[in-house]
Amino acid sequence: MAVDLQHRIRWLALHGVIRALSKIGARRDGDPQARLIADPAVRADPAAFADELRDRGPLVRCRAVLMTVDHQVASEVLRSEDFRVSALGSGLPAPLRWINRKTHPGLLHPIEPPSLLSIEPPDHTRCRKLVSSVFTSRAVAALRDGVQQTADQLLDDLDGVSGEVDVVARYCSQLPVAVISDILGVPEGDRQHILHFGELGAPSLDIGLSWRQYMQVHEGIVGFNSWLGEHLEQLRRNPGDDLMSQLIQASRDAAEGARLSQRELQATAGLVLAAGFETTVNLLGNGIRMLLDTP
Repeated sequence: MAVDLQHRIRWLALHGVIRALSKIGARRDGDPQARLIADPAVRADPAAFADELRDRGPLVRCRAVLMTVDHQVASEVLRSEDFRVSALGSGLPAPLRWINRKTHPGLLHPIEPPSLLSIEPPDHTRCRKLVSSVFTSRAVAALRDGVQQTADQLLDDLDGVSGEVDVVARYCSQLPVAVISDILGVPEGDRQHILHFGELGAPSLDIGLSWRQYMQVHEGIVGFNSWLGEHLEQLRRNPGDDLMSQLIQASRDAAEGARLSQRELQATAGLVLAAGFETTVNLLGNGIRMLLDTP
């Protein structure tokens, strides 16, 4: 199957059909999930949409899912033994699931196994135990001074800029890139790669992507997978004091059957980028916007 045709078919199965149905649902009956995916007004003012959902109760029933913006409900669901994760596309009709399997490119994805977001015990227990032994609260707290120093330096760099400045490009995205790079042991000269992959792959956690967004994500994931394999090999040969080097060593020292495979190591690094980049950029950007709107 030609590569472009394969991508087109896969996009239709995972995103295109959902996107089209969401546009219809958003217009026809205002289904909340459909609006979240396809309504430009929700994208423009997500806070108002969250307030609307909150006013409708702790759980809002949509055509295909239950939605919540209630912290307590979300916490209970995430901690409950009654809920399980499902693979990307597992809720699709059988023909679309078949297409998904047949067109899978074999690349690591932040919401597909072996990502910690998408596996269950015993694999999740094994992976989490090893990752948690390195990513301890003490180890994360030890990053605080470096994060503060980077944040201060980025602000100092803005101080001398005259006129308008893109605070997202110059501050909100640069801070998480620096921190993620420190965690993954990325040298200074390669950090713009992390920014590039992070920006391309940011929509990877979303559904109902446009064709352009889908191919953007694919480009980012291909690039990150290729770069990451070489980077992890470099850390094996020349480990540093970063957390990723420590995780590689911890996996090497673990008993047979408790170690992380190469794909699991790559998936963990990918999850650090996927979960840590876009969320932080949005948090900082929205926080600055709110501060300016309501000083």
